[in-house]
Amino acid sequence: MKAAALCSAAGSLLLTTLAAAPAGGTPGTPGTPGIPQAPHALHAPHAAPHAPAAPGAAESRGTAVAAARAQAAGIDFGPCPAAEVPGTPTGVRCGTVSVPLDYAHPDGKRIELTVSRARATQKDPHNSKRKLPRQGALVFNPGGPGASGMYFPLIGTVPGWQRIAAVYDLVGYAPRGVGRSAPLSCEDPKRFFKAPTEAPTHPSEAYKRERVAQARAYARGCAQRSGSRLRHYTSLNNARDLDVLRAALGEDRLTFMGASYGTYFGALYAAMFPSHVRRMVLDAPVDPDPEKIWYRSNLEQSAAFEDRWADFRDWIARHDDVYRLGTTSARVQRAYDTARERLAGKAAGGKVGPGQLQNAFLTAGYYEDYWPSRAAALSAYLHGDPGPLVRLAAPRPETAAGAENASAVYTAVECNDAPWPTDWAVWDRDNTRLARVAPFETWDNAWTNLPCAYWPAPRQQPLDVRTGPGELPPVLILAAERDAAAPYQGALSMNRRLAGSVLVTERDAGTHGIAGGPNACVNGHLYAYLLEGRVPARHASCAPRRPPEARPGKGA
Repeated sequence: MKAAALCSAAGSLLLTTLAAAPAGGTPGTPGTPGIPQAPHALHAPHAAPHAPAAPGAAESRGTAVAAARAQAAGIDFGPCPAAEVPGTPTGVRCGTVSVPLDYAHPDGKRIELTVSRARATQKDPHNSKRKLPRQGALVFNPGGPGASGMYFPLIGTVPGWQRIAAVYDLVGYAPRGVGRSAPLSCEDPKRFFKAPTEAPTHPSEAYKRERVAQARAYARGCAQRSGSRLRHYTSLNNARDLDVLRAALGEDRLTFMGASYGTYFGALYAAMFPSHVRRMVLDAPVDPDPEKIWYRSNLEQSAAFEDRWADFRDWIARHDDVYRLGTTSARVQRAYDTARERLAGKAAGGKVGPGQLQNAFLTAGYYEDYWPSRAAALSAYLHGDPGPLVRLAAPRPETAAGAENASAVYTAVECNDAPWPTDWAVWDRDNTRLARVAPFETWDNAWTNLPCAYWPAPRQQPLDVRTGPGELPPVLILAAERDAAAPYQGALSMNRRLAGSVLVTERDAGTHGIAGGPNACVNGHLYAYLLEGRVPARHASCAPRRPPEARPGKGA
């Protein structure tokens, strides 16, 4: 699934506050995949032969060897490269940690992961004379697969996070394959942004054949550009890398916060290294059920996005006085379809076709903050001004390298993690059925993941994530009831599988990732947990945040 760059409210808040891409700006990675989805008809994949189930004994020994080395070596922090953390304050420092490419052979080839850190200030933001005790490092992963957390230490400057920054070293990192951490690539970044593109909700047989050929070529490109190392980019290795990072930071037990896909390998970490967990926040959880990783998960996600798209249309209809797109959800859908048909005939600005329109509106399924800008751009376009839509949806060449890298990592991790159907007929059947009731995102999501049908590396069997009573400290799970990118049943599944975990639900809300957002109830539970280790006595429920205010855009 195409994902926003940072899959959490904390990440979105951070980027907005620190003058990165604002909510109304251009999507960071048009056409870039993100995290998974499955539907009403769940069919078992006809999978290619796969590697034995992991984690194995050799990998476990290799992780222990690598962690011991990292603990002895530590991390030599110095100035951050501007390309990695632009505009870095002096308090943020960067370094690298060495991990094995293959944990079964820890003395073989090693790769370097980039790490960023801001030391705990130990200053009470409410009493400058009071010194607060440091609680260790808080490591954050924003999801993806393919997203970098290198920006995370900057969040300590954001109001509401200063108390966290006072007691924790804020640590971000780029997982293997991302950024400068042994980067992956599957095609020339100069060719990554193809625009304008189509986005048919009910594709023709000719179009399907074209996309199958593209998926085969992309999978070949991943193998050709990455070689034998391609097979080692997996969620299990991401969890092992996290333990090596823990050791390199000098932490006996890890405090970790993962969002979106970061919740999946966070859960793997909890199952593989339960005695190494101090506290863990899983925000917008992915369902770790091994039967859903990743083919069925992606189908479920497509179904959920249809519901979220309906929520967005209802909101636009309630604000017809502002956007003039129709007073009912059905009329808003017709307005969107009209725009898509016009763009198929003539691309706006020569670059925005139906595919770019669809991608811009997909991001609104992740974050309600995006609703006003998308509605205003659509209104302006249909009323004669294409400028806002072009500014919003046209690909930006300067982001192509990062977008291509994120796409490569997403594809490699998901394809390596689990069996996928290798028969195109299975994909065609399942997605054709689903598109009849969920046309908005179904086929675009299928095309994103289709390289996995032709993947050249061996597949693993997903780990069955389960922990028993007392094996882990309480884990805090945060979820929005109408989250489309990580459907709510995933939070319930995660809660069942991690004994002693506690679920906090934002009712009737759908923003993807709720930690650090505008909901004071959610944040109260988050801060009580991170600062004091307190969790609710039982599952907690928070009222939804206020919906966004309708704002007319220029030309709307």
